[in-house]
Amino acid sequence: MSVGLFGGAFDPPHRGHVELARRAKEEFELDRLLVLVAAQPGHKAVATPAGVRLELARAAFPDDDVVLDDHARTIDLLRDHPEWRDAIFLVGADEFCDFLSWKEPDEVLGHVELGVATRPGFARERLQTVLDRLERPERVHFFEIPPTPVASRELRDTFVAEDVPSAVAEIIHRDRLYAR
Repeated sequence: MSVGLFGGAFDPPHRGHVELARRAKEEFELDRLLVLVAAQPGHKAVATPAGVRLELARAAFPDDDVVLDDHARTIDLLRDHPEWRDAIFLVGADEFCDFLSWKEPDEVLGHVELGVATRPGFARERLQTVLDRLERPERVHFFEIPPTPVASRELRDTFVAEDVPSAVAEIIHRDRLYAR
């Protein structure tokens, strides 16, 4: 059984996240996608409580397993879940460019492979710089997604309903979340 892991703050989840998941399921022929909502991300501050972000992620990924991840760092999650060994951990190209700053990045690659979503026009040399410094670059796989010019950070400041799945927009409107 092929398993994909897609972690993030999802504050809020947007159509770029959904497209990355959709394409990864196709590209890697995933039998199961586990969406991991970081309760307290170790790499960024969040504006919305974990329970709310979990509800939003469940609305954005209705066909996938969506759970709360209490680990601040990916390697700690992977050590606690040996059953996910050799799963494909999904990240965007921008996140991959910061991969060397993660806690024990080479150890992460000892547990899982990385599926890195790129988009047209993303500078390949930025990705290559990271690959060149990894002990196991063969465990990194790139796949392309269409450009989706949206970021959670921008949505928190200026909410645009078209940038999120409709079920997510409904919750945001209902609970008066983010700037509108």
